[in-house]
Amino acid sequence: MVMRSSSPLPRMSRRGRVTVGVLIGVFVLFTLLGWGVQAWTDWLWFSEVDYTSVFTGVLLTRLVLFLAAAAGMALIIGGNLWLAQRLRPRNRPHSPEQATLERYRMLLGPRLGLWIALSAVIVGLFAGLSAQSRWTQWLLFRNGGDFGVKDPEFGADLGFYVFQLPFWRFLLGLGFTAVVLALIGSLAVHYLFGGVRLQGVGDRMTNAARAHLSSLVAVFVLLKAVAYVLDRRSMLLEYNDGVGVYGAGYADINALLPAKEILAYISVVVAIAIIVFSNAWMRNLVWPGISLALLGVSAVAIGGIYPWAVQTFEVKPSARDKEAPYIQRSIEATRASYGLDIAKHSAYAANNLTPPESLATDTSVVPNARLLDPQLVSETYTQLQQVRGFYDFGPKLDIDRYTVAGKTQDYVVGVREINYGELTAQQSNWINRHTVYTHGYGVVAAPANQVVCGGQPYFVSGFLGERSQESCSSPSDLIPASQPRIYYGERMQDGDYAIVGRPNPDASPAEFDRPAGESGEGRESYYTYSGEGGVEIGSFTRRLLYAIKEQEANFLLSEAVNENSKLLYVRNARDRVEKVAPFLTLDGDPYPAVVDGRVLWIVDGYTTSATYPYAERVNLQQETTDELTGRGTIQLARENVNYIRNSVKATVDAYDGTVTLYEFDENDPVLKAWNKAFGGDLVKPRAEIPPALADHFRYPADLFKVQRNLLTRFHVTSPGDFYSGQDFWQVPNVPDAPDSGVKQPPYYLYTQLPEQDAPRFQLTSAVTPNGRQNLAALISGSYQDGRPTLQVLELPDQTRVSGPVQVHQQMTNNANIRQQLNLLSSNQAQVQYGNLLSLPFGNGMLYVEPVYVKSNQTDAYPLLQKVLMSYGDGGSFVVLADNPADGIKQLVEQGKRAAAGNPPPATEEPPADGEEPTASPSPTPPAGDAPPLTGELAVAADRVRTAITEVRAAQTSGDFERYGRALKELDDALTAFQQAQQAASGGGAQGATPTGSPSPNG
Repeated sequence: MVMRSSSPLPRMSRRGRVTVGVLIGVFVLFTLLGWGVQAWTDWLWFSEVDYTSVFTGVLLTRLVLFLAAAAGMALIIGGNLWLAQRLRPRNRPHSPEQATLERYRMLLGPRLGLWIALSAVIVGLFAGLSAQSRWTQWLLFRNGGDFGVKDPEFGADLGFYVFQLPFWRFLLGLGFTAVVLALIGSLAVHYLFGGVRLQGVGDRMTNAARAHLSSLVAVFVLLKAVAYVLDRRSMLLEYNDGVGVYGAGYADINALLPAKEILAYISVVVAIAIIVFSNAWMRNLVWPGISLALLGVSAVAIGGIYPWAVQTFEVKPSARDKEAPYIQRSIEATRASYGLDIAKHSAYAANNLTPPESLATDTSVVPNARLLDPQLVSETYTQLQQVRGFYDFGPKLDIDRYTVAGKTQDYVVGVREINYGELTAQQSNWINRHTVYTHGYGVVAAPANQVVCGGQPYFVSGFLGERSQESCSSPSDLIPASQPRIYYGERMQDGDYAIVGRPNPDASPAEFDRPAGESGEGRESYYTYSGEGGVEIGSFTRRLLYAIKEQEANFLLSEAVNENSKLLYVRNARDRVEKVAPFLTLDGDPYPAVVDGRVLWIVDGYTTSATYPYAERVNLQQETTDELTGRGTIQLARENVNYIRNSVKATVDAYDGTVTLYEFDENDPVLKAWNKAFGGDLVKPRAEIPPALADHFRYPADLFKVQRNLLTRFHVTSPGDFYSGQDFWQVPNVPDAPDSGVKQPPYYLYTQLPEQDAPRFQLTSAVTPNGRQNLAALISGSYQDGRPTLQVLELPDQTRVSGPVQVHQQMTNNANIRQQLNLLSSNQAQVQYGNLLSLPFGNGMLYVEPVYVKSNQTDAYPLLQKVLMSYGDGGSFVVLADNPADGIKQLVEQGKRAAAGNPPPATEEPPADGEEPTASPSPTPPAGDAPPLTGELAVAADRVRTAITEVRAAQTSGDFERYGRALKELDDALTAFQQAQQAASGGGAQGATPTGSPSPNG
């Protein structure tokens, strides 16, 4: 009865086994089919772009790592389990415990080898999956070289930390996992077969089991010794809480570092003691247990308590002096690892607070002040240059510079792409979506400092058909593209593939090209793709392959797919670069350029690392997020780095999809390692960059944001000053929405800053002192002779010059300007503010902020109506002009009056935090010789005067609700007065202004 109750569980029926086998087979078949289709189509795609070395290199590396880790882990686990069952005792003492285990031994015994093999394979599978994901670490480990720079503590080349250390730490972790799993598994097998017992007479563990398990424990302790050795190097990467920088500090170097070394030696001694005491001498577990306890106590006392005591009682009382050398290490390492050491710092007094007369004659700064905001005018481009509803320019345009008619200036550039989300229901069927609407058309550009036709951009390129308003655009294409069709762009998403090619030369073109009638209406033009790009899918096999991949039967059934068809996919320019160079971190803002008649997308590629000793570690997503993120700028992944280089400039041809990688940083060891890993010719040398392409390279935005944010702290190079933190800066919030907490994005300008001998195309940002709003410095990134350079203009500590947020508040709270802004905004329109530009000029600061007005009507778009300008401290000299020329003229006149002893117009102070902004109209004294007002004009003037009196009373009372009603009544009164003026046109009162009221024209 006992034997029967202990018999194995009933076996599955033959039909059940067949059913399970079929289900498993179907699952494996479809899984392998999916993998096979994906691998095959990837191979075809990489063959198209001529980067098969990347595909094979990554695939083979991952496969080798998978097999090596899986086999190694399976052998360790399986070998130890097999050894444990081989060392089982032949005679086991009788006990209730053994009787209970007997049923499990009978169940597993007949197929024990199979169970061991299955366990080893499962564990090995997970180990292999983990290892294959470390292919980047392995390739750098194998191909990395030296940096030529030694770390400040051990004197090891930085290449060890960047290329070697990450993979060694992974191998160590894999070793710990293998030993722990082997120990647990072996202990379980020994217990199952009686080698380890909890009950019964005699020893609780056989000699064989003790030798086996103690050896595994000894190996674990030896691995711990290796971990202590690696920890000594890893200390240079850790965060130093005491001073808020990365890298080992005083207590780490003088207490924890020797403690790690001592613990490594103790671990070796303990490992030897475990083997000796367990097997060769006393053959029990008492002394091995004491040895392990000694290691634990040592780790706590030597590695924990002693460094804590040094930090608490020696470092904290004099941290400024004790930590100074280590702060200096962090400053130097951070400036080197992020390229901050190229920054040129210079003082800019900015002590001129009065607009100089030279503003009116300047030719390098003032004329190049950008008026068009690429974020706001995107809607304008879409409405005026869209032509068809499925064309789209995206939520943000780009800035680039072109030389037209011998003059170089910046242009706001947009690409007219297909937006598949805007196709109508009829247009969205499979044939139309993938074979008719295949491409966009044209690069639309407008000078960044010019508006026409009531505030519209002056378009100079990318025209479709005839233009009805020649005065609003250039009569000819000033930036011509010989091939303007856009098959690859920034707006393409997964699934937006295109099938191109016609069955024979006599067949009619099927692809919609562009409207060809007047004003884009009427007859439409069609086209057939003739580029080299695309995967040929004319054969039945290829059509079947992509029918499976895309899960679309039309690849096989539709007549639109013929023997000459090509499939264009992965059409997003950034995605294409990411696929051919998966080791790069890509900038979030690709931009187009017309180079030698071809439209190219330029994508900045970064090489990064997170193991540069003593360097500050940052999160790329956090550091690069600002107002434009998600609005035309792609948010970067949450990648922690402490080394970054703009090593690659990549281009994607908008017509045929050709991807080219150019080396930009010739001295980057990380890029050299990656290039070596993929055959040595993956990246083209810098010397092969075409000059026409290099003319359009710009300082990358995401790199600049990271460098700017770090410079807010690491412009301080004195350890003592850095420790106090009193000279730190901060990046201001968006000027027109400071309470949003969103950072002001940097802006591209073609301008000339102090100490520059000519205008440059540069990326600029203002920073303010930490916790304050006045201006601290201007940081600019540009290319000089093809090399990156950073310029930092530092203002005096106690400067009166306001920062961006203060300047915007002071300009918009100016009494006269506030009234004019109120007139621009109403229930039918809203005011939108463009980029606030901070321009150093004449030993002072010139601020320019375009003012757009957007109607609330459907399909309305912003139009540039006014320009806010100020000089000096941001509030003393302020104008709201129709254009920059008028604004400069008014500022110069204000400066002359101030020099003659007449104060500038009154400006309201910006509101305190949490206080509502106030704005009262500034009365204009009546003209002494003006004729008296009569009729409706007099009634309207009386209404204005009454409204002004109410505004003043409401402002004095502090009743904001009453104040809002009074402003609304004043707005209505001024509108009525203007209407009365128009009705009285031709009379003597046409230009009259009501006594005590502001002029309707500001």
